[in-house]
Amino acid sequence: MLTKRTKFYQLFSEYFQIALGIILASIGLKAFLLPNGFLDGGVTGIAILLNSQFDINVSLLLVVFSIPFLILGYYTVSKRIVIKSILSILGLALFIHFENFQTITEDKLLISIFGGLFVGAGIGIAIRNGSVLDGSEILGIFINDRFGVSIGKVILVFNVILFSVTAFVISTEIAMYSILTYIITAKVTDLIIEGFEDFIGVTIVSKDYEKIKTAIITELGAGITVYKGRIGFGSTGEIEDFDIIHTIINRIDIKKMYRVISNIDDSAFIVEFDVNNVKGGVLRHYLNRKKNKKLITHPLKNS
Repeated sequence: MLTKRTKFYQLFSEYFQIALGIILASIGLKAFLLPNGFLDGGVTGIAILLNSQFDINVSLLLVVFSIPFLILGYYTVSKRIVIKSILSILGLALFIHFENFQTITEDKLLISIFGGLFVGAGIGIAIRNGSVLDGSEILGIFINDRFGVSIGKVILVFNVILFSVTAFVISTEIAMYSILTYIITAKVTDLIIEGFEDFIGVTIVSKDYEKIKTAIITELGAGITVYKGRIGFGSTGEIEDFDIIHTIINRIDIKKMYRVISNIDDSAFIVEFDVNNVKGGVLRHYLNRKKNKKLITHPLKNS
């Protein structure tokens, strides 16, 4: 019974958040972009462009142009995502059709910024809960699966074509403001999906690895993973049987980490790399510095 209740709450939470995403995206469109003829990227942008030229209902265009992508999604992603996406796109179309916001501002820069903020927040919340409000993401997933081209590049090419047509059909100025809107939308979407924390991975090789391991845990409060190195060659000569330290920390702590390592071994070899996604472990809740003075070197505990 408890399991069913938990599943119900999870399902309710997902659809409630998707509904919130739909409302935010529709506010961005009806209160900012649509009254001023500004475009967003993807299918929504196509619908707005055709509406500006042929005065066809945007909601109808949004649904019609989403159908091919949803069919494509049926063979690309899970049926559950497709069902959620159908409901989300229909919900967005209905909100756009029935909402009647007054134009908040006529300042073109503010329209681009706040339109992008609302639409990006809506798309990001929907994606976090397993749905899409724009079919171009599904196209990106499909092409990535079939041809190995990154999703970001597919969407970028899609929108470059769209904004080029906009510049030719409407005006270069509208196209430029629409590009600004798209950039803000994309950045806000990424922020909502990935969160406000920005983590990076660090790999460290040093002859003073024991001291560095202790310092990372006690001074930074970060977990570590230790790999055994058999032999290495460098400016200091040959090193045998050493530990390779791997950790993931918040980007704001990277300067402190460099200072900590430099105080122990200023010639340590350090590799820094971006981390796209992390799950589990002690990463998001840094080790309590007061309670974790003992060195922890169990593999894979920090990621």
